[in-house]
Amino acid sequence: MSAEFCDYRNMDLIGDIAAVRYPLPLPGSVTPADLYFDACEQAEHLRTEEAERLEAASDGLDADPLLLTLEDAKARKDAADAEIRRLLAYGREFHGARPYRLEALAQASGMTVSGIRTAYGSDEIKDVEHAVRREPNRRTAKSPNKEAHDG
Repeated sequence: MSAEFCDYRNMDLIGDIAAVRYPLPLPGSVTPADLYFDACEQAEHLRTEEAERLEAASDGLDADPLLLTLEDAKARKDAADAEIRRLLAYGREFHGARPYRLEALAQASGMTVSGIRTAYGSDEIKDVEHAVRREPNRRTAKSPNKEAHDG
């Protein structure tokens, strides 16, 4: 009976994690309002898929589902942070003769102006150069030994 109890608790944990990752929309939060039930169905669908994926992963790896989910969230966060750094490098170093203003990039990224200046460096510039298949426009980016710090 103890194994069944553990399995039930694990299933409850997995369902709870899926619910946390994909919450149901609050009434009045969906625009237009007639799409509310569609949004709820979509969230339920995502919850089901997540629970199935998480159950398979945790069983296959004999790992704690919450810790797996946290590791996955951290990996997504790291990937998003890397994408933001590449986008900032593009906006400052590759966008025509006039780079995006630091203030605009700071507001859009949730960073400070000084944070934008140090958010990316030569690695991100090289990644963007490879992605867009052209050299940076900015003089600061062309020096291979210099990190991009510009105001």
